[in-house]
Amino acid sequence: MVFVILLQVFFRYVLNNAMPWPDEAARFLMLWMTGLIAPLAYRSAGFVAIDMLEQALSRRAALILTLVILLFSSLILIYSVGLGWSHTTGFAGNFSSSSLRLPLEWIDMGTIKLKLRYMYASLLTCFILMTSVNIELLLRNIIELIRPDLELPHPQITIAASAEGS
Repeated sequence: MVFVILLQVFFRYVLNNAMPWPDEAARFLMLWMTGLIAPLAYRSAGFVAIDMLEQALSRRAALILTLVILLFSSLILIYSVGLGWSHTTGFAGNFSSSSLRLPLEWIDMGTIKLKLRYMYASLLTCFILMTSVNIELLLRNIIELIRPDLELPHPQITIAASAEGS
C-alpha cells in the first residue's frame, strides 16, 4: 500500500502526470489489511477500551460484565456477517471498479475491470474472523466463571507497534 502511494506521489509531483489507479488500489489494500489485522487486535485486547468499571468490580462481577458485553458483541458480529455477505454477493458487489483493471493480455483477454465484490470481501472476511475470535473469548470467559481456579493459557501474540512500546 505504501509503495502504491509513493508511486502516485512520484508520478503526480515529479513527473506531473497522475495515474488513475493508485488511490483505489491503496484503498483496496487498506481494507484487506484492516480486515485481516482487526481480529488479531481483538483477540489480543489491542483495541482502545475504557475499563474503569471492570477494574472497580470484583473478579466474578467483572467476568459477568465481560460475558454480557461479549454476548452483545456476538449479536452485532453475526448481523455484520450477514451485511458483509449481502454486500459481497449482492447488488453492490456487481459494480466494477472505476480504475482498477486486471491485465490479462498474456492470455489474449485484454484488461478487465476488477469487481467491487473483491473489496467488500475484506469486510466479510473480517467479520467472520472476528466472530470466531469472539466465540473463543466467550468460551474462555465461561470457563473462567465456572472454574476460577483453572489457569488458562494466554495466547502469545506480539504486535510490532504498540502504545507502550513493548
